Amino acid sequence: MYATVHNHVFPLIRSTYGSKLQVIFRQQIQPWHPSSTLVHEAGVAVLKVAPEKFFDFSKLLFEESKGFYDVNVVNETRNQTYKRLVQIAGKVGVDEGKVGALLWIADKAGEDGSLNSGNGVTDELKVLVKMNRLVGIHVTPTVVFNGVVENSISSSFTGEQWEEWLKKNVV
Repeated sequence: MYATVHNHVFPLIRSTYGSKLQVIFRQQIQPWHPSSTLVHEAGVAVLKVAPEKFFDFSKLLFEESKGFYDVNVVNETRNQTYKRLVQIAGKVGVDEGKVGALLWIADKAGEDGSLNSGNGVTDELKVLVKMNRLVGIHVTPTVVFNGVVENSISSSFTGEQWEEWLKKNVV
């Protein structure tokens, strides 16, 4: 669905609907896939470092997503997976050092003795999770239109189906 939205829906909205429609793209972790948290943390890090590159990063990440499926990360440490995510950010022109610094998890206790302090995007990720919970989002993709979950839109929606749906629903 991301490729359809990125390549067809976003340009359609810009050219046809302009100020009539606001799109909020919100990440949703799928907790049954442990690497989902890491992938979404990388998205948040890119948003913090170079927000204008977020959609380019997301597009490339979706293209390379199989590399982050369960069987392809099971033998990696968390920081090894982050390293690969940082490299994807670098491919779209985001400063790898800055993204990596936000993601890296220390392997020693913090100065205050903390052992579970997260990383440089933990707080932002918690806010995303809370926001999604408030509107009942549990899976991806989920489309919310005028504050209501729109169950008729599925991951298999084509560009043409999106165009038809938007024409019918955006006045």
